[in-house]
Amino acid sequence: MLTVLNVGFTLAPVSRDTAGGAEQILAQLDAALTRNGHRSIVVAPEGSRVTGILVATSACPGQLDDAARLSAQAAHRRAIAEALRRWPVDLVHLHGVDFDAYLPPPGPPALVTLHLPLAWYAAGALRPTRPRTWLHGVSAAQRADAPPDIRLLPDIPNGVDCAALDRPHVKRGFAAALGRICPEKGLHLALDAARAAGVPLLLAGQLFRYPAHEDYFHREILPRLDRERRYVGPLGFVAKRRLLGAARCVLVPSLVAETGSLVAMEALACGTPVIAFPNGALADVVEDGKVGFLVRDWREMATAIPMAGSIDPQACRAAARSRFSAARMVDRYLELYRRLTSAARLVA
Repeated sequence: MLTVLNVGFTLAPVSRDTAGGAEQILAQLDAALTRNGHRSIVVAPEGSRVTGILVATSACPGQLDDAARLSAQAAHRRAIAEALRRWPVDLVHLHGVDFDAYLPPPGPPALVTLHLPLAWYAAGALRPTRPRTWLHGVSAAQRADAPPDIRLLPDIPNGVDCAALDRPHVKRGFAAALGRICPEKGLHLALDAARAAGVPLLLAGQLFRYPAHEDYFHREILPRLDRERRYVGPLGFVAKRRLLGAARCVLVPSLVAETGSLVAMEALACGTPVIAFPNGALADVVEDGKVGFLVRDWREMATAIPMAGSIDPQACRAAARSRFSAARMVDRYLELYRRLTSAARLVA
């Protein structure tokens, strides 16, 4: 039996219902560890829902500014130290963009999953000096941006629960967009595309209390909403599945190099085509003309929306099952856990 300490991002709760991709992946790993007879310990903010043991840090009640970030990082350091004292941890697995602020002292091997574009991490974070610390990414597109001196283990692509997402829904006339409400997701462009195409759009997602995110929501999202294009807030898994399954298409106008879009994968698993900008891994996730369309701007996105009906929902589901299986992802993580802990025991 392994004892694995998974450490989430300081400012985002972990659950399968959360908006963050890293938090959803962590929730899947926690469930898989317990399902396979291992001990799973998770350090994450209050409000997290895990299958294993939660070592909770206080949730920030106000704006997520620099003071909140520093306070949360200090709380994570204390919680990790507590977990390492209480349990015989075999491996620490870190998921946050600021992992270097609470990377524990030398001890059990540490694995860091780089869920975000590499440019978003501090330069020193990608070159850890802590012994037995390994980094890896989640897509070939992300790896292509890595500096030549960065040592990365092989990628483990993200996966989604295709079986749980594959439920019959009658297709409706609306388009959908889903994700964190923040500038880099470009969700205002989905609203522009839907308006230009003359179709309703339902926008769902979490607005976290970062000043820049709240400013973006009030400046770019609210003025674009009307009776036909509505913001429905954050959705739990079941409501998200219903939204994705009933939509005629899902719009992903991300303005950054996505490392692996869970929204696009989930939409395909629901049998819904995806219309996306070809940024980062989206160019690989969305097979143009087969499971959706890759477009260059919101005008091309608007033109593609009426074409969504030409995409076979079964082709979308088949692509998700063959390429984005959560079971395959989990198996690769568990094998990596075993390999890293076995190597650590040999040199102990």
